Amino acid sequence: MSLVPTRDLVSKAAAAGRAAAAFNVITLEHAEAITAGASAAGTAVILQISENAVRFHGGRVSPIARAAAEVARGCDVDVALHLDHVTDLRLLHTAAEAGFSSAMFDAGAQPYAENLAATRAAAQWAHGAGVWLEAELGYVGGKPDAPASAHAAGVRTDPREAAAYVADTGVDALAVAVGSSHAMTERSAALDHELIGRLRDAVPVPLVLHGSSGVGDDELRRAVRAGIAKVNVGTALNIAFTRAVRETLAEKPDLTDPRGYLAPGRDAMAETVRALLGVVSG
Repeated sequence: MSLVPTRDLVSKAAAAGRAAAAFNVITLEHAEAITAGASAAGTAVILQISENAVRFHGGRVSPIARAAAEVARGCDVDVALHLDHVTDLRLLHTAAEAGFSSAMFDAGAQPYAENLAATRAAAQWAHGAGVWLEAELGYVGGKPDAPASAHAAGVRTDPREAAAYVADTGVDALAVAVGSSHAMTERSAALDHELIGRLRDAVPVPLVLHGSSGVGDDELRRAVRAGIAKVNVGTALNIAFTRAVRETLAEKPDLTDPRGYLAPGRDAMAETVRALLGVVSG
């Protein structure tokens, strides 16, 4: 198939009552695993590269972005490329040139007025560059600058405030705080499905769930039915990868060729992608 805009994948999924799934790319093996899992599921997918991943690659976005794009072009389902959790405007301004059709600008740690002003400016730039822009309102748990708990008072996204925020910033999608947390290693998050429904009714753009690795299958299905149109997954892939690598090295302690343990890790990530796509896009 081909590399397609994120906007198209999210809009098509939402219109069908499903969610588009976006999986974090850290290494080439992540991109290969995600596209293999998507191909096995017969479902379009979003490859997303975070600012943290760019930092891991020495602050250079082009090498990993171009590698992911080449992997995407060889996939037999549609794939989109998304730049995630950007706080550095200089990085955001490389998005279009680096091949991303969308980006998530993250000013969520700032006070509301500052978040709004920074995000409005980011959206104006993005639209001028042809980039679909996601933003965040509320505090999704698990980030260093967020409250300790996704269930702390005042951290959830307020529907009326969200409607005003979207109108004032002009963003194309909104990540909302509804009970999930980043970096969870157990799938025990309890989402506020009633709040998701209220946000869906109040906000005219697609809703995004961050921290989906910590959300069980039934909770994810309910969230999609309630109005989530894009789900972000990262930690679940790393858990699968690391477990497979550890098991392989435990069985073969003399193994030194990295292909011998990277391949099982890549396969484990691909299976995780296939299974999660069946939950949110089935």
